[in-house]
Amino acid sequence: MIVREVKLKNGTKEQYSALDEAILTAQFIRNKAVRLWMDSKGTGKADLYKLCKDLAKEFPFAKKLNSSARQASVERAWNSIASFYARCKKGEKKKGYPTFKKHCRSVEYKVSGWKVSPDAMTINFTDGFEAGTFSLFCNNETREDILTLKINRVRVVRKADGYHAQFCFDADRKEEGEYTGNVVGLDIGLKYFTKDQNDIAVVYPQFLRKAERQLKKAQRRLSKKFVKGAKPQSQNYHKARKGLAKIHLKIQRQRKDWAIKQARCVVASNDVVVYEYLKIANMVKNHHLAKSISDAAWYQYTQWLDYYGKIWDKVVVAVSPNYTSQDCSGCGQRAKKALSTRTHSCPCCGLEICRDTNAALNILRKGMNILGVEYQNGTFGQKESAHD
Repeated sequence: MIVREVKLKNGTKEQYSALDEAILTAQFIRNKAVRLWMDSKGTGKADLYKLCKDLAKEFPFAKKLNSSARQASVERAWNSIASFYARCKKGEKKKGYPTFKKHCRSVEYKVSGWKVSPDAMTINFTDGFEAGTFSLFCNNETREDILTLKINRVRVVRKADGYHAQFCFDADRKEEGEYTGNVVGLDIGLKYFTKDQNDIAVVYPQFLRKAERQLKKAQRRLSKKFVKGAKPQSQNYHKARKGLAKIHLKIQRQRKDWAIKQARCVVASNDVVVYEYLKIANMVKNHHLAKSISDAAWYQYTQWLDYYGKIWDKVVVAVSPNYTSQDCSGCGQRAKKALSTRTHSCPCCGLEICRDTNAALNILRKGMNILGVEYQNGTFGQKESAHD
């Protein structure tokens, strides 16, 4: 599935209010479905679909929402329930019990309730809320996909900078990659975002750290306008709240853009990419490093590595990070060191290199072993002999 996002522009205040009502109605139906599951033992997906019809008969505002959008809201509730069941079967510590949504920001339509113009310049929402026609602001590539590919769903999302429509296409992205014969092992860290076996380092721009002063100023401005016990808050409060949200949204987009560009560059330049699979949820429990780890967006970066590996048909391998910094890449001797020690000095073979470069060599060797290829610091060889 391919997802393209466009901005909904040139709408009136009443039109955007209609979209807000549709989003609130979708939230209402989802919460009602969760409540039915909580109250009635043995409730299945079919029972939740029946609930859609009952809610449409009982509540006039629920009937305004397109029937496919009501079903999509119920499917969201069922997905959270099914995920809860799956975690229970696996015996995971955190089960993730389904809860009610308070601040839902999206509504999803299937194949009805909307209509795109023949030139893909506008979209018209035709359900009972009568949101009307909006201009689609996007690039030419996205517009071409809207015109040529089959659209399975349209999701309306409210963000800090306005309203967006996400088009979900019934297609898989596949491109022909250029093969270079290169391989790379990546050690992911904080001092260097990545460092490979050739001692080539990439430094992370630290988007959150750079915007902290601006964020603090916006947060103070918001706090000064908050009146305890006042419902609703003043217009100036909501104006300050939206200003703060826009700063966070910009940081989020900067992180995503950085992750995409770095991952694309790495996968395009190498035929085999090996990186360490980090358990970030456990790492952020260290409160001294939690902010820096979250700002670096390691998980998002590795997700894009996997994505580009699939569309270009290249090998991307995730390996365990255990002892990659401790083991010597030259002789294999384990030399324990503190996190503050940045140089690897082997007491056995005398090798002295950067700690991260040593880890990258071990990561690459682990990945090659998984693929059945032996890697010896720049040379390759098959594990099996020629006589086997």
